[in-house]
Amino acid sequence: MKEPVSIFWFRRDLRLEDNVGLYHALYQAKLNGHKVLPLFIFDKNILSKLGDKKDRRVDFIHRTILSMQDKLIALGKSMLVEYGQPIDVIQNLFKQYSINAVYTNHDYEPLAMERDTAIQTLLATKNIEFHTYKDQVIFEKEEVVKDDGKPYTIYTPYANKWRAYWATHIPKLHPSLKLMDYFMDSQPIKIPTLKEMGFEKTDLVVPPIQWEESLVKKYTDQRNFPAIKGTTQLSVHLRFGTISVRQLALQTQSINSTFFNELIWRDFYHMILWHFPQVGKGKSFKAQYDFIEWRNNEKEFQAWCEGKTGYPIVDAGMRELNTTGFMHNRVRMIVASFLTKHLLIDWRWGEAYFAEKLLDFDLAANNGGWQWASGSGCDAAPYFRVFNPRLQTEKFDKDLKYIRKWIPELDSLDYPKPIVVHEQARERVLAAYAKALKPA
Repeated sequence: MKEPVSIFWFRRDLRLEDNVGLYHALYQAKLNGHKVLPLFIFDKNILSKLGDKKDRRVDFIHRTILSMQDKLIALGKSMLVEYGQPIDVIQNLFKQYSINAVYTNHDYEPLAMERDTAIQTLLATKNIEFHTYKDQVIFEKEEVVKDDGKPYTIYTPYANKWRAYWATHIPKLHPSLKLMDYFMDSQPIKIPTLKEMGFEKTDLVVPPIQWEESLVKKYTDQRNFPAIKGTTQLSVHLRFGTISVRQLALQTQSINSTFFNELIWRDFYHMILWHFPQVGKGKSFKAQYDFIEWRNNEKEFQAWCEGKTGYPIVDAGMRELNTTGFMHNRVRMIVASFLTKHLLIDWRWGEAYFAEKLLDFDLAANNGGWQWASGSGCDAAPYFRVFNPRLQTEKFDKDLKYIRKWIPELDSLDYPKPIVVHEQARERVLAAYAKALKPA
């Protein structure tokens, strides 16, 4: 006779504590008298599209899963880790277990939602319930909307409503660790190696998950200066759910309002992706921006990718990204503005490059940032705002400490001449945008 179980499916929530879906799976198991089988799937559909076999994100996830497994084994438990297509993995589990229900947390990306719909349809053929929960954001979907029920497209009024909603709906934490007895007991389960999945170990340096209160206190004053440690670098942990966004918000809300606002921005972009899924499929939020005639010079794009544009602050940022998988947020705005405005290259090219390289890549935030820089997004920078790299350097890296860290040849003949003249590039992009955006 097959053992009756519920399944909890880990995805963007790689932690054992304050995990909403996991808590509900374990709580129901307690009520119903059965066990929960924790499951993680290295999704072939996703991994097969990654060209770089030294992908730091795959390495990060693999390291995290190994760490989670160690914690569970110490508790006399374990998780099942598979490599395959999710629908095939679930079907194979039908053969081994009598599955009562599958629990997981929401994912708002279009392809993820298609995957979940397919899984839910499969489970329905077996009369198995599929339960999903809000976990990776604080407020989602229609929770913070205008009085008429329509979604906000401007950040400031959204943030004001968000804060008002927070005051009356402060999130509760879900103590899932207290229910660990309802996990299945430890079994000899093998975790696929990176090599078995076609990947290799990387030079990944994982930012610490413990944030410093002193750093958060100084966040407003220090966050724009890439040469100093002025940000928490928690973005990768928020992306993969190795830290609880609710817990972080509750702990930091009274320490620094600027830092707290960044968590609201994160919810905002996920809300936009949910209500306007076309932005996640290559469409401009403002449809008229799809008529811009981009130059899309491949040689100049390659220079941008390699950090060889002759604009030091741009090149330093790109080299930091290529070397570490991270880029300082102020510099992200500068390099994005440079690509779209100075080189007049389609923002989608930059978005795709960031998606390939960023350790903390998140579709909602990445798309929101690129469309903000290009002017095509909701609540975006006006198209006529063109960052001047020289002035940005004077404001945020005047001693060139960040630049010299990444461009040791800065003062030599080996460093390239600028591939474009700022003033000419500004005139060119303004003309191109004006032509595309002129009233019909």
